[in-house]
Amino acid sequence: MQESGKNIFDFGRKPNFVTILWFIAPLIAVLVLISRGELHINNYLIFKNVFWHSVHEQHLYQLYPTEYSDKNHYGPFFSILIAPFALLPTYMGVTFWAMANAWILFYAIQKLPLTSWAKNVILLISLIETLTSIQNVQFNPMLCSWVILTYVFIKEEKLGLAAMLIVAGTLIKLYGIVGILFIFFTKKPKKLIAYLFLWGAVFFCLPMLISSPEFVLKSYVDWYHVLMEKNLQNISSYQNIGMTDISAMGFVRRVSGMHDLSNLFFILPAGLLMLLPLVRISKWPEVSFQLSYLAQGLIGVVIFSTSAESPTYVIAVVGFAIWYVLYAPTHSKWMYFLLLFVLVFTVLSPTDIFPRYIRLEYVIRYSLKALPCFLAWLIITYQLLVSNFEKKSPHANEA
Repeated sequence: MQESGKNIFDFGRKPNFVTILWFIAPLIAVLVLISRGELHINNYLIFKNVFWHSVHEQHLYQLYPTEYSDKNHYGPFFSILIAPFALLPTYMGVTFWAMANAWILFYAIQKLPLTSWAKNVILLISLIETLTSIQNVQFNPMLCSWVILTYVFIKEEKLGLAAMLIVAGTLIKLYGIVGILFIFFTKKPKKLIAYLFLWGAVFFCLPMLISSPEFVLKSYVDWYHVLMEKNLQNISSYQNIGMTDISAMGFVRRVSGMHDLSNLFFILPAGLLMLLPLVRISKWPEVSFQLSYLAQGLIGVVIFSTSAESPTYVIAVVGFAIWYVLYAPTHSKWMYFLLLFVLVFTVLSPTDIFPRYIRLEYVIRYSLKALPCFLAWLIITYQLLVSNFEKKSPHANEA
């Protein structure tokens, strides 16, 4: 009996208490949401009705105040992904949706070329941020898993599956496009590109099966316009201290007071810094280099997006955790401080654990949630550019 209990708390074993916690906590969270009524699952009502509005060929991006608040901002292909859940009774659908997000992210992390100890640490670091996303009934954990699995499938030469996830993620929420950077880790890039065109054609047309070609084409045009509108709203969110534009740009704009500062001053240098490490062709086969590059992509796609909200940061925190475990257990002291910085200001700052006054007057007002991940992204970028990666990580599987 004692041995069994010891095994549960051993990070090197699976399953252990982290696995149990990973699934129990989201289930409790979604059941609590359901108990409070439909007002607390508003995002799921938006998602569910993307399917039904597609079926009835109703505008996907208008306000429907009798059904839910806010607007849909996901692409027409989302109607296909949400369909199995939308067909269920609402409370059953939202429960399965939340648990599907938790499960697929768990599965993706388990597929990483890391030790069991490292995977459990990633899960533990990411748990609260995952709960934040699931409590908002968001799609972000699933999208994060798709980016991770894109890397995994490319590494395993399952290029058809990798291309499928890149296209699906991009056609739902543009963040998925970051997966295309992993094309440099395959010896068959032309094959991957061919699959991208194939899945692009299939997924572009698939929503037409539940609506019509004319409706889907118009919906893609509408999607473009609503994203442009959303971008303008995010940039101006400083006027009402909104929980949007939680990005590197939002942080600089709000702290400096230069609210008209263009996103291009950040996005262009960031794009260049994400591409520059790929010049180091000799490092491509190194798993530590690949995982660091995956971490950089997961963090960068969030902190350089004006659409980044608090629940989006599960993607960035998972990226940070992947990088962090590469240097465990013998970190430099500054890495422990950086972990603490991430946990306090990125993970815990939106929760009730954090003092309300500080959260409203500093964290939200100045988009401080983005700062720790931005610092981590800069450090990872520096390492990708200068580190020799000759010292093998004890937790990376180099086979």
